[in-house]
Amino acid sequence: MSAATGPVVQAWRTDTFRRLTERLDRVLGDKTAKQFEPLKVRTVRDLMHHLPRRYFSAAELSDLSVLQPEQEVAVVAEVVESRAHNMPSGSYHTAKKPRLEARITDHRGSLTLTFFGQPRVITYWQNQLTPGARGIFAGKVREFNNQLQLAHPDFVIVDADGAMIGGAQRNAAMTTAVSSPLIGLYPQTAKLRTWTIAECARLALETLDGLEDPLPAWLREEAEVIELLPALRALHQPASRDEIDEGRDRLRFDEAFALQLTMAQRRADAAAHGAVPRPRRPGRLLDAFDARLPFTLTAGQVEVGAEIERELALDRPMQRLLQGEVGSGKTLVALRAMLTVVDAGGQAALLAPTEVLAAQHHRTITRMLGDLAQGGMLGGAEHATRVTLLTGSMTAAQKREALLQAASGEAGVVVGTHALLSTGVQFAELGLVVVDEQHRFGVEQRAALAAKATARPHVLVMTATPIPRSVAMTVFGDLETSVLREVPAGRADVGTVVVDSRRHPGWVGRAWGRIAEEVAAGRQAYVVCARISSTGSAARPGEDEVLDDGTEPLPPAAAVEDLYAELSAGPLAGVRVEVLHGQLPAEDKDAVMRRFAAGETDVLVATTVIEVGVDVPNAAVMVICDADRFGISQLHQLRGRIGRGEHPGVCLLLTAAPDGSLARERLDAVARTRDGFALAEVDLEQRREGDVLGASQSGHRSSLRLLRVLDDADVIARARDLAERCVAADPGLADAGLADTVALMERQAAGDWLERT
Repeated sequence: MSAATGPVVQAWRTDTFRRLTERLDRVLGDKTAKQFEPLKVRTVRDLMHHLPRRYFSAAELSDLSVLQPEQEVAVVAEVVESRAHNMPSGSYHTAKKPRLEARITDHRGSLTLTFFGQPRVITYWQNQLTPGARGIFAGKVREFNNQLQLAHPDFVIVDADGAMIGGAQRNAAMTTAVSSPLIGLYPQTAKLRTWTIAECARLALETLDGLEDPLPAWLREEAEVIELLPALRALHQPASRDEIDEGRDRLRFDEAFALQLTMAQRRADAAAHGAVPRPRRPGRLLDAFDARLPFTLTAGQVEVGAEIERELALDRPMQRLLQGEVGSGKTLVALRAMLTVVDAGGQAALLAPTEVLAAQHHRTITRMLGDLAQGGMLGGAEHATRVTLLTGSMTAAQKREALLQAASGEAGVVVGTHALLSTGVQFAELGLVVVDEQHRFGVEQRAALAAKATARPHVLVMTATPIPRSVAMTVFGDLETSVLREVPAGRADVGTVVVDSRRHPGWVGRAWGRIAEEVAAGRQAYVVCARISSTGSAARPGEDEVLDDGTEPLPPAAAVEDLYAELSAGPLAGVRVEVLHGQLPAEDKDAVMRRFAAGETDVLVATTVIEVGVDVPNAAVMVICDADRFGISQLHQLRGRIGRGEHPGVCLLLTAAPDGSLARERLDAVARTRDGFALAEVDLEQRREGDVLGASQSGHRSSLRLLRVLDDADVIARARDLAERCVAADPGLADAGLADTVALMERQAAGDWLERT
């Protein structure tokens, strides 16, 4: 459980963190605290970090003449008139919905208020909004029939002294809020309005009176930030915009410093734990494997391989992140590292995020090793080992056999999914943990697997998602980084074309024709959809069928099952087409992938389960339907499944997104370049860090609430330097405030992981 929802795992060493992590129900009561649940605000600290989106001054409250559409406003004005429409009269009932229109003025401009509701509610509102009544009205300005209006605004009616005399009781806090020099508008829900949030923040601040700053004075001075309690007051009860900036600077630094201090301590902790050295042993398994390679390693593979070999030979655990462009040969580098460890008497575990990818890795490694993977078997080569697969969907008998091979040491290489994390899995001598697709795993999952070794194992983390250096420094700061940019010789070029399916629907038919032509020439193709069925969820769960910048509604996304039926009966009739998606039984998914890899299937209509790890060199075409539903990194990964052999590839991005939309900008960027690192920067500029890294890494929302790794690189660098100095001077973090800072970060990360799994 997370710290916010579960029992206290450990006692806090400071009164500051004890007070900050107090549950909201103990401060605000059960009823109010439950209203904050949709916002994921559960503790006093959560509420203090739930900041207004924008602020406006009391002076802005009464100038209706400067209002603009889409502004969120709160105005003090006088009711001029109010009229009810479509109200029932006697036996007459209109088919139209009853509504109330009122006009308010500040004697310089005017604004229309519109309300819809049942007749009795309309009557109630009309009795409140009588001509001459003075009130506070808040909402978003819209334009209707060339006139500005507020639809269903929050409002209170006040007397000459500003006391509330009318309106909904839930908006009573408006009268207090508008008396402040600056008024904050908070992210809110339908039931929890910004005024209530402001009042709750005020109550929470009262409970923090006298709060001691958890950071040492010297650290705050060098970071040039104000104390914590004044910073929180400045953000929730500001007297000036300068105060707001100072408060944001403090919380921005706190985010950066907490991350960097946690990472610095992890690095120090790893260095303090000894590991079993695994030096390369000449004349054994790795040398035999290298001698059989039908190609020459790239310069990057040689360089990174040598770097890994040096670290494996040390008596402290390697902790390395290997970033590799799509098709750069990361798996080969990882396999050579695993064979190095096996030669030195250890075992290697490869953890993959999905069963499809785990099975693919098992097949690939077994095929690459040949008789070198037949240790203890008739026909096995000298120095051979065994490669074992362990996944959750295996039969009981298969699991028993895999567990025995891992526990006895018979299997030098064990490949699996989350099943490798379960308590029943034991290793004889685990020497290396390889984690594929790091953005789908958290630190705690790596640690859970590493804990299965008697000595601290070496760790190699791989990702095909290029990560900007600023993100890597922020989120993967406990790992050293290697990069593979060079693609091995023999890989074909891949052209990418954006197909506007709305303006040129005929071009979609041409896409299917292109697939048929490639199949006729002996090649294979992928067709990727954003959802499984017409009733399933889109690629971005919970997203409505609209563009992310709200420019225009999109048509429903194509579904795998529907498109498979349409293509099989139409444009691709006579072509061998199969379906692959995550809801198929594991054995069916594995069988589909085996047939496609063997060339027994021509076209695979699939969801993003093929995003990583699937290696079919004969696949030359990919059509991504509703490509606007996917992010840049995901499109880059998907495209990387083609052009892996000698045949030139073509990737067609079908979209109904109009020119100029953010979605179309993403697709155009993908079409312009195959440089994943350049695309990662574009992705980071458009989206939150948590999105770039994937939901599983960042939790329910990005842990970076204020910090932006592109804009705040200087803050991150300063925080990293100060964090390293703190850990160097105080390795055990005897300073209680620093210790609690790390404890909170670790607890949040562990809680997010436990909730997800």
